[in-house]
Amino acid sequence: MTTNYNLANLPEAAGMSGKELMQAMIEGRLAGPSMANTMSFRLIQVGDGFAIFEGDPGSHLLNPMGTIHGGWALALIDSATGCAAHSLLPAGAAYTTIETKVNFSRPITLETGRVRAEGRVISQGRQIISAQAQLLAQDGRILAHGTSTLMVLNPGSGPRPTPNPEPESR
Repeated sequence: MTTNYNLANLPEAAGMSGKELMQAMIEGRLAGPSMANTMSFRLIQVGDGFAIFEGDPGSHLLNPMGTIHGGWALALIDSATGCAAHSLLPAGAAYTTIETKVNFSRPITLETGRVRAEGRVISQGRQIISAQAQLLAQDGRILAHGTSTLMVLNPGSGPRPTPNPEPESR
């Protein structure tokens, strides 16, 4: 059986707000994105303007120095901030990341254990959303933190008014 990870085109996802879509993934009613399997992390909680992920560092994520590659931490922060933003979007709207900036505070190793990424929206406009996230060790220490700027796609995704016809010439 082939799993369809293109959630935007699934009939089951049609009409769901961003928050509803992500809640359906958490509950297992919809498959999560394939990247989450590859990167060993998952969305565990979503609310209005926030999202929480958990991730498990593994040997498949090691860099040449024997620590977890920084791109993994960045991907977790980008996912947490993006999903925090997506939780505020209506059905039919989507988002894309414009920029994510991350500061690494401590190395992540195989001994670090499960980490938690907490993302929160800090500013929401019609087309641009800003969010921040922290990547935390089990003891609460900050491993990395960052911000993302996200662009809302299809911000007026509801029914569009019919344009006025051209005025008649006299």
